[in-house]
Amino acid sequence: MGEKKILLVDDDLDFIQILEFDLKKHGYEVTTAANGEDGLEKLKTYKPALIILDIKMPKMDGYTFVRRLKKDSETKHIPLIVLTSYEPMKDMFQLEGVQDYVVKSVNMESLLISIEKNLKRPSPT
Repeated sequence: MGEKKILLVDDDLDFIQILEFDLKKHGYEVTTAANGEDGLEKLKTYKPALIILDIKMPKMDGYTFVRRLKKDSETKHIPLIVLTSYEPMKDMFQLEGVQDYVVKSVNMESLLISIEKNLKRPSPT
């Protein structure tokens, strides 16, 4: 089941509950984190195949999370989808190694396509 494990990092609890329910309905195992700090802590024990990340969060924002994730040899290979309402930041995130960028209020079908595409992508060595 490792290839179906997703870590969802977002501070919007209502949004997380809806997205978690939908992802589980589609066969994914989901663990959630309320901010980047909590997300990095969960990575110590939960080894996701993919991370879905919000950007604007308390304690540790998504920018800091991405930079720390990519510096760690244990986690830098994990595909990362940024899910945010800040569409103009897409180019900056691609420079940071983010595999995909989906604008919030996305329909589930678009997100599922992005997840499947990124789970099938070979990890860089």
